[in-house]
Amino acid sequence: MNLIASGSTLIVDCNITDTKENTNLRCWRVNDTLVDDYYNDTKRIREGIETNVSLKDRILYTVNITFFKVEMEDYGQPFVCHAGVSTAYIILKLPAPDFRAYLIGGLVAFLLLVVSVLCIYNSFKIDIVLWYRSAFHAAQAPDDEKLYDAYVLYPKCPRESQGRDVDTLVLKILPEVLEKQSVANVIDENVKLCRRLIVLVSPESSSFGFLKNMSEEQIAVYNALIQYGMKVILIELEKIKDYSTMPESIQYIQQKHGAIQWNGDFTEQSQCAKTKFWKKVRYRMPARRYPPSSPVQLLRHTPCNYTAGK
Repeated sequence: MNLIASGSTLIVDCNITDTKENTNLRCWRVNDTLVDDYYNDTKRIREGIETNVSLKDRILYTVNITFFKVEMEDYGQPFVCHAGVSTAYIILKLPAPDFRAYLIGGLVAFLLLVVSVLCIYNSFKIDIVLWYRSAFHAAQAPDDEKLYDAYVLYPKCPRESQGRDVDTLVLKILPEVLEKQSVANVIDENVKLCRRLIVLVSPESSSFGFLKNMSEEQIAVYNALIQYGMKVILIELEKIKDYSTMPESIQYIQQKHGAIQWNGDFTEQSQCAKTKFWKKVRYRMPARRYPPSSPVQLLRHTPCNYTAGK
């Protein structure tokens, strides 16, 4: 039996040793019919020209059969080589499936599927999460005993005016000297009630001593990162190429959580919740609580020359 793949070309020799005086007919038959007659219409299988080689007292005859294209009907069919009363035959057998090829093909297809799913998820992750929150929202508020979704911390640039000394006295010196402890306690309590800390920075923030001298900023960032393990959302008001001049806490937040860059203007168009910027912010914020019970609450405190709010 020969293992031959369908569609292949095959040549099989039939070697016969006979005496020089013998005149036996040598031929190939299928279904008791000469091969050339059986396949006369298609000529797909043909008997070859007989050749011979003279030996000492015998002759070696060779007659072959050629399958120009093996088809399914040929499998299991005996092809018989006749030499007088002597015969020999071949039967073509379909090869067993190569399971290794199927296995490798299946693994490759699975890996391609996984990579495709990951690429799609990474491309549309924010939209998927926001859609899931909207479609399968919970009616109950989170049970983390938090009152606010975020504590917002952002810089207020110093004004160039004659009132700078008065501002310094009112907004910096008096709070630090008279209310330092009470302000710190209020900030600590307020931060403790928030689920996120939102920090807005700009390239000028480093030159304004951001987070270096202000008690509010120091307490808020410390509590968020160390004490309460809050998630921090860092927003760049302008593209910041170099964070090396920023405080170490801001560098740490940027390295661990990355930053979202504000790319709109301060018009009504920039307030659309479906823009890419707001989708990124909403993605990092806690899931919305349903049903909404009241308008957004504002938590505002203004120590020194910075403003914090909800």
